[in-house]
Amino acid sequence: MSTTAIKSKTAAAIDRAREAGRTALVGYLPAGFPDTRTTIEAAVALAENGADVIEIGIPYSDPVMDGQVIQAATVQALHNGFHVREIFDIVAEITARCDAAVLVMTYWNPVMRVGVDEFSRRLAEAGGAGLITPDLIPDEAAEWFEASDKYGLDRVFLVAPSTSPERMAMTVKASRGFVYAVSIMGVTGARENVSDAARRVVESAHAAGAERVCVGLGVSKAEHVREIGEYAEGAIVGTALVAALGADGVGAVVRLAADLSTGTAKPSRPAAGA
Repeated sequence: MSTTAIKSKTAAAIDRAREAGRTALVGYLPAGFPDTRTTIEAAVALAENGADVIEIGIPYSDPVMDGQVIQAATVQALHNGFHVREIFDIVAEITARCDAAVLVMTYWNPVMRVGVDEFSRRLAEAGGAGLITPDLIPDEAAEWFEASDKYGLDRVFLVAPSTSPERMAMTVKASRGFVYAVSIMGVTGARENVSDAARRVVESAHAAGAERVCVGLGVSKAEHVREIGEYAEGAIVGTALVAALGADGVGAVVRLAADLSTGTAKPSRPAAGA
């Protein structure tokens, strides 16, 4: 598997934030919620209000990692008739209208149903950066390795507090773009505090060679983003954005994204010898 020869759109977006003295802000929205047009407008609004990376989730009927808010949103999208093949048009329009890297977050079954090579080709043609695959592990990803290298796509795998040192090393090596650090054992959902385990997961990933680690699950406030920025390259916000979109539309996403962005500035470090 190759992780260095391909120019990563996601890594470039995270690096731009880092060079600007910011923690990268990653925002998640489910495709087709509350409808396809609103998904696109909300994603563009996210990018225009501070998000460096956009995750667009493919609704799935058996979402093992999603909490109640995201499950309800994806159920609505499926009820409205969302089809997996719509994801390529959604990604194409978002990438045409903003500079954020656009990743698709998906369980693996929808990719297999389209065909791994065809899905990868169409995603690349749409300008997508790659995939986040919560239920795919590197051991079982040979076909994805081949397709992602063929079409120059990022592959983001997940690590958690339970990840062993051996599996951490394998996952870091297999990932391209960033490593997704799950801060807790459980499903997605906004929480008052980011788990103390998040720092340990990120430190383990860095020790295994990861250059970019982003923390997700439970991130919903600017203070969470600020805290994560002390030890990680990016903070991932999902449930809070989905709840805002469902309650008050794109305007609420704009307001929340702008607020979250206030937490991205990393504290300046004194110059050597100061």
